[in-house]
Amino acid sequence: MRSPDAVGINGLSSGVTTSGYFEPGSSSEPPRPTSRRSAFEEERERLAFEAATEHSASEEESEHSALEEELNHSAMEEEKRKDLALEEDRDRSPFEASQRSADEEMSQQPAFDEERKNLAFGAFAEERKNRESIDSPPEELHKIIQVNDPAHEQGDKPSPKVYLQFSALTYTVCKKPSRWQRLKGMVLPGLKATRPPLKQLRLLDGISGEARDGEILAVMGPSGSGKSTLIDALAQRIDAVKGTMTLNGNYFSERLLRNISAYVMQDDLLYPMLTVRETLLFSAFFRLPPSQSKATKVARVNNLLDQLGLVRVANTIIGDEGHRGVSGGERRRVSIGIDIIHDPLILFLDEPTSGLDSTSAYLVVRTLQKIAQTGSLVILSIHQPSYRIMGLFDHLIILAFGEKVYGGRPLDLNLFFEEFGRPVPKHENSTEHALDLIQELHASQEGIAPLVEFCRAWEARSQPSMPMQAMQNFPDANAAMSSVLQNEKLLASKGSSPKMENSSGSTSGWLHHMHAKSDAETVCTFANPWWAEVVVLVRRSWKNIQRTPELFLMRLVTVLVTGFILATIFWHLDATPLGVQERLGFFAFAMSTTYYTCADALPVFLQERYIFMRETTTNAYRKSSYVLAHAIIYVPFLAILSMGYCIIIWWAVGLAGGGSGFLFLFLIVWASFWAGNSFVTLLSAIMPNVMVGYTITVAMLAYFLLLSGFFISRLRIPWYWRWFHYISIIKYPYEAVLLNEFGKTKSCFEIGRQLFHGTPLANLNDQIIDGILGYIRSLPALRKTPYAQIDSTSCILTGHDILINKEIVELNKWKCLGITVAFGIVFRYAFYIVIRITGKNKRD
Repeated sequence: MRSPDAVGINGLSSGVTTSGYFEPGSSSEPPRPTSRRSAFEEERERLAFEAATEHSASEEESEHSALEEELNHSAMEEEKRKDLALEEDRDRSPFEASQRSADEEMSQQPAFDEERKNLAFGAFAEERKNRESIDSPPEELHKIIQVNDPAHEQGDKPSPKVYLQFSALTYTVCKKPSRWQRLKGMVLPGLKATRPPLKQLRLLDGISGEARDGEILAVMGPSGSGKSTLIDALAQRIDAVKGTMTLNGNYFSERLLRNISAYVMQDDLLYPMLTVRETLLFSAFFRLPPSQSKATKVARVNNLLDQLGLVRVANTIIGDEGHRGVSGGERRRVSIGIDIIHDPLILFLDEPTSGLDSTSAYLVVRTLQKIAQTGSLVILSIHQPSYRIMGLFDHLIILAFGEKVYGGRPLDLNLFFEEFGRPVPKHENSTEHALDLIQELHASQEGIAPLVEFCRAWEARSQPSMPMQAMQNFPDANAAMSSVLQNEKLLASKGSSPKMENSSGSTSGWLHHMHAKSDAETVCTFANPWWAEVVVLVRRSWKNIQRTPELFLMRLVTVLVTGFILATIFWHLDATPLGVQERLGFFAFAMSTTYYTCADALPVFLQERYIFMRETTTNAYRKSSYVLAHAIIYVPFLAILSMGYCIIIWWAVGLAGGGSGFLFLFLIVWASFWAGNSFVTLLSAIMPNVMVGYTITVAMLAYFLLLSGFFISRLRIPWYWRWFHYISIIKYPYEAVLLNEFGKTKSCFEIGRQLFHGTPLANLNDQIIDGILGYIRSLPALRKTPYAQIDSTSCILTGHDILINKEIVELNKWKCLGITVAFGIVFRYAFYIVIRITGKNKRD
């Protein structure tokens, strides 16, 4: 991003300082040194001509060298003197310091001219004759830079292209009744008629103002004054705001504002394990279109690192409470960087200096000033700025209890309070005086009403009307807006190149009808296609997992330890009636464990929720892309868990089915991990915090296990709970593994000798049991049944009989596998619906 106030660029006529623009004619405008230097040049040329006629060429050359040495020494001494003077004025306003520096330079001008006159011997007259000015010294901190345009001597700043005007913004909320009042209304409906009406609270009361590109509009006020509310209202993050807002004189839609603006929240919502460079790179991949190459995006990130002063910490992680990372000021600049990576026309910031020391806060606002000077419109809220920070603002709005008590330039703040009758005391910060005065008036009987009324009268007297001023600054607002939108900032057409021309040659219709598609122009809501967003999201998630491998390793160890315990407890189960009962218990616990171990996915989205809301609110990527990437990144890790789990339990327990049986067991365990992960992810989008989420997750999984068919068969479940049996996510994996184990096996699990297993007759000797079996064979009622041929070695219980006894005859194992996978898909889609509803990040 190029700065428009670079030294030596033609076309700029305003004086630019590190603290803003100096308006011509203001008391803080620095003196113009052009005329003084022109007179000095004439005297210097005359002396050089006389010296050239009296000295030889060799003497001129030696004296010229001496002249340059003396000039350099003199310049160094002068710079040291100015630095000392600026150090003394550090506690003063930047405007006062700059004025004092200029006055001292003028006062010492005669002595300086005499010294330069004595050193002028040795200069060449022909070389200096046609020169009209001298080069300016390089820019330094708090040093005035004067850039003049000969063609426009009376010009000010470059004509603005973006002009935001807002009028009579009002926002009223109703105070909700207490929980006790709501409870009484539910228990005793008759009390609703006697309940007092809801109390209304006006957070914004008729706030008006304006902002232009190239400038910083600061909103100041005490806590609870409505600063953040006004920023949210201007960013159209509040639906119930009344009033009007226009952009270049035209009404605009929320979709347009979302595409041409960026919003930096008060909290730094960043991934702690990503480095500064990686954070900005991922933001560039999201916000910059695919027409720009990867090298271009990397170059853009490098330039932004240099602009934000983050080159030194580019490869340092962001950090959090458990990992040391960048400082608070650097973290705040990273938050700003990810939102300006795509060159937004309008930048909203909610208290960007909150929690920072004075130096870090100044550097942040100084960075914002540079961003504004590149053509962006910066609107921020701030609690109590220092003198240095005040000097960086172009316009200031002071709020008090939702009302506007000042609006104008920071330079006029002292004059405002002086005319109000409460001048700022000497050696006191004007912002501190404003906050103290607000609290003092609020404690009085009249309140802040006199200050509000004086503010309205003062603005009407000292400032021109808004429409006239807009017409003066924007002679052709629609053409200016079209010119801005054509510079590839945030816009791209559906064709190969971005265009912003229509048949009428105006953008007003487009501003009014953003949702109407046109063949000539359109605004792309997202910079990249959905598949590109998924790729970047997967790469970012993979990078985070690489930086925190202990989370996956801990889950892997948990699954392997669980499998080891199951393998050692159910070691080599036999084909007996007791072995059947043990297999049923093993499968019930083994499949329910796959769901319980998925609870670790609960805090993932809870930690990323506000990052996700910030990024999707600014259209960095689609919500559907996030859901898809969130699902894809888990699939390979769940496969690793499933394979390790199956390898441990398969041979140790002695399960049936061979190679195909092992493959199906792996697939159903993988599907169970997938369904469980999706279910917990859905709960993470609904639950407010981790503790509530864990409680609900454990309870729901217990209910699913209870009604899965293991503890009680389907036909024995009461009819009013039977519906829950069919939606149990443990039912289908449990039935699938039973079908895989007993469906095609030729093993016999009970013979005639084991007929009385589990009864007191089981301890009888073989002769008595053979006699009982012979009596059973002789019964007429059993002659046409399999028991007619029963003996001590006959098979009376097969795997198919076990499935019939467990009432698992409705579905085959592949259908159970498909239903389990479908559960995961349904839960993911429900997760998408929930975040669509709750992820708007807007006030009611």
